[in-house]
Amino acid sequence: MQAMTWRSALAALALLTAGAVAQAQELKIGYVDIQRVLRDAQPAKAAQAKLEAEFGRREKDLADMGARLKAASERLDKEAPTLAESERARRQRELVEQDRDFQRRRREFQEDLTQRKNEELAQVLDRANRAVKQIFEQEKYDLILQDVVFAGPRVDITKRVIDALNNGK
Repeated sequence: MQAMTWRSALAALALLTAGAVAQAQELKIGYVDIQRVLRDAQPAKAAQAKLEAEFGRREKDLADMGARLKAASERLDKEAPTLAESERARRQRELVEQDRDFQRRRREFQEDLTQRKNEELAQVLDRANRAVKQIFEQEKYDLILQDVVFAGPRVDITKRVIDALNNGK
């Protein structure tokens, strides 16, 4: 009697496993590498170029200011032994003020750049999500994932999403 129950349980398990495998084969799953989309899609590249054009001049000005500050500091270090105490103290105060101004401008630049990057990124991500949704609906996917540990090329639809973005969809 116990052998019969054991066989029945194995048969039921086999049927359940076969049913689960059949059902799993019917699922249509896709994967999108969003980092690749943000790196390779034309709208993402255009957003990056826009940011570089918008912030390039400020970045160059900051780099020039930093170089001038460093040169002034090196000049003071070199000339300090021959300067009068009052002159050395005055130049040190000026350097401290200039450095404080430089640090403030650099921080403001970084905050502005980060805010604009986030705005541009949000626009590209919105378009990418619309493209993913369109592919999802048109090709009747059951599930599309963005963050996965491993994904085979059979389920990777990243290129289709990039192509849809590049074609203005």
